Amino acid sequence: MTDWKTRCAQRKQAQLNSIPHEWLIEACSANQMNVMQVPRDCGLLSVRELEITETVDVDVILQKLASAEWSSVEVTTAFYKRAIIAQQLTNCLTEIYVERALNRAKELDDMLKATGKVSGPLHGLPISLKDQFTMKGLETIMGYAGWIGQYADSDCVLVEILYECGAVPFVRTNVPQTLMWGETYNHVFGRTVNPYNRYLTPGGSSGGEGALLAMKGSPLGVGTDIGGSLRIPSAFCGLYTLRPSYERLPYCGAVNALEGQESISSVLGPMANSISGVKLFTKTLIDAKPWLKDPLAIRKEWSDKEYELVYHGGGKKLCFGIMWDNGVVRPHPPLLRAMSITKRALEAAGHIVLDWEPHRHLEIYRNSETIFVADGGEDYRVSCALSGEPLIMTMLPDEGAHETTLDEPYVKRLVGPPYHRTTYELWNLHKEKRELRKSHLDHWEASASRTGTGRPIDAIISPAVAYAAVPHGLNTDSFYTTLCNAMDYATSVFPVTFVDTNLDHRHPPHKFYNHEDEAIYNLYDSGLFDGCPVGLQLIGRTQEEEAVIAMTEIVDRALRQYTKANIG
Repeated sequence: MTDWKTRCAQRKQAQLNSIPHEWLIEACSANQMNVMQVPRDCGLLSVRELEITETVDVDVILQKLASAEWSSVEVTTAFYKRAIIAQQLTNCLTEIYVERALNRAKELDDMLKATGKVSGPLHGLPISLKDQFTMKGLETIMGYAGWIGQYADSDCVLVEILYECGAVPFVRTNVPQTLMWGETYNHVFGRTVNPYNRYLTPGGSSGGEGALLAMKGSPLGVGTDIGGSLRIPSAFCGLYTLRPSYERLPYCGAVNALEGQESISSVLGPMANSISGVKLFTKTLIDAKPWLKDPLAIRKEWSDKEYELVYHGGGKKLCFGIMWDNGVVRPHPPLLRAMSITKRALEAAGHIVLDWEPHRHLEIYRNSETIFVADGGEDYRVSCALSGEPLIMTMLPDEGAHETTLDEPYVKRLVGPPYHRTTYELWNLHKEKRELRKSHLDHWEASASRTGTGRPIDAIISPAVAYAAVPHGLNTDSFYTTLCNAMDYATSVFPVTFVDTNLDHRHPPHKFYNHEDEAIYNLYDSGLFDGCPVGLQLIGRTQEEEAVIAMTEIVDRALRQYTKANIG
């Protein structure tokens, strides 16, 4: 017991020691919940560094790097300093390696100066990585005390490609123990909090990336997603992301939970403060031909034809389906308002918006969650046994439970007590999943009868989560996100608005679907959530990343135009 605690404390102290002393800022009051303005107000960043780090369009940063208006050293330094500010306020980082990153940035500056040419499409750009992507010579702890001291002897394929494209990997970000949580806490690095309100979670399992990017401590980050781990933090932190289809982007060499489980693959994807960053990352990685390095990566080049929405009427008059409610948990008022705003914005832009009819949603969720626990928890137990640390069973803080804490999440009632399923039982789950995918495909195709475009609904818009960021320990809902992992739908998240106490009043009680739906309803308090980002997800088809990005751009543009027209 003492040994694992000592190892965690020593590793956390080593992390603190890796922060340059001159980058430490005056501690904020524990009562200051919103810390979004601290990077501007703390005095650590110069005017130029603020300009650099608040440039959210990654294409603009790359243009300035390519022209040498900004050097990679100064861009990396600016984002590093802001990342360290974010770390002090939200505890979002794991690996901090300033000298290594700045040496890489200097090499790129020197090459540009000597040759007059950039070293690749990501020349000089600092990129943050979730603590799964191995880098030679660095630990990848992934939230387990037993993984402390495990240094990688090679880079994962993603990092190889980032280096070849001229990027500067510069920090790694926090995750929950096991990765299989929608929040971010482990015994080694502790809890990551949401910079919009530190009483609330940034989501998970890519929660470190979410908090870091929300504070503009990175221009572009990379997370992963097996049940919502890219989309939940992006929705909670006001970001854009893409959950690509299985094996579209290279995962080879990264560490993971549930390795060997291949029915519902974890995928990697970008997180950013602009949709341009999402497109840039995705296209750059695909253009690098990842199938030559990762045997599972699908051999599919970037398709301009798909990006131009040739199979969706050229994008001129799209038809969107809105999932107001999935029949499992009803969204909170701010999510319903965000969907109403999006509907009006799209209609004002000349598109069609219909109601989406959920199809076998609960069956899909039960099947997926049963596959995830088919080993009876053995994967988690083996990893914890390396150090003797206990398996974390709740994300609730030590100070106790919130009044709306669930005694038992609905998923446990759906799946039943944990046990190690037989091979034959697992095969039957896989068989059921294939049948569910076929059924959902047919349901989507049948929507062509009511769109008026001659096509099925082009994309579904829904909550990523039924609520905005919630208090620590209370993020129990992955019903909306897991649908896409099980059906393997390419899916984005985009920000829409913020919770507003003057607009988002509690709705009258409805007939609750289940005890968790009731608990989520009772959780709503607009004062608690006031000012938090509200994001939605856009769901496309399998292997349709280019079209999903293009449709997200259309939605994002429609929202901006609608907001401008209504404010003006």
